[in-house]
Amino acid sequence: MEDRDFAQFISRIKASTAIDLSQYKEAQMKRRLTTLRNKYAFATFGAYWQAMAANSSMMDEFLDRMTINVSEFWRNRARWEALEQRFLPEMLRGSAKLRFWSAACSTGEEPYTLAMIMHRLNALERCSIEATDLDAGVLVKAKADLYHERSVKDVPPFYLDRYFKKEADGYSIAETLRRSVRFGQQNLLQDDFGGPYDLIICRNVMIYFTEEAKHLLYRKFSQALKPGGILFVGSTEQIFSPGQYRFETVETFFYRKQD
Repeated sequence: MEDRDFAQFISRIKASTAIDLSQYKEAQMKRRLTTLRNKYAFATFGAYWQAMAANSSMMDEFLDRMTINVSEFWRNRARWEALEQRFLPEMLRGSAKLRFWSAACSTGEEPYTLAMIMHRLNALERCSIEATDLDAGVLVKAKADLYHERSVKDVPPFYLDRYFKKEADGYSIAETLRRSVRFGQQNLLQDDFGGPYDLIICRNVMIYFTEEAKHLLYRKFSQALKPGGILFVGSTEQIFSPGQYRFETVETFFYRKQD
């Protein structure tokens, strides 16, 4: 009965929101959902669903809990330095205009990191930066542009001094960078990706999906990249057998789409 209750909950969520929880790792997902359900003392997922369907704030809380909203500027700094010193200069030598996408961007730290690097390379006007996330709430925070001190702890001093302003409640981003990023809501598992892109950044998200969902997303990322384009993934997300997606490993956590 418990398994049936949970399966019906997943089915109702998919029908209502287009979020397919069956493509997330079940143990992690069920544990997170059970904690949220128990917060309101519901004995079953069916009862929890009925309450969510009637209460938009509970639905928003559910959506926020289901998405992974942990991000920092310059997270794994050495990887961003590789992007700055090797891959972006290569792209700039090969094309007059570049198109970038930060997938599952959370509160905006990664697309803004990319924007500040491009500005330092005197090439911000030569690129477009799109940033998407499933959670509308984090996109509001990204556009609000106020970050806690912990979010900037790994920012190199040059970038912190030039592109951030200390506020009473944290740090704000330079207006030039804010104007350069276009945010939008997107369901990675359901929506089309568009493109073609020169660079796709999707970090520390794939670890929450099933193997079947990962295969789907890697294929979609490959299709959305230009030949020679780069996929930049997180530090725990090595792609095994990248050739099946037309990728080749060019540096740790960087994969180039083959021509």
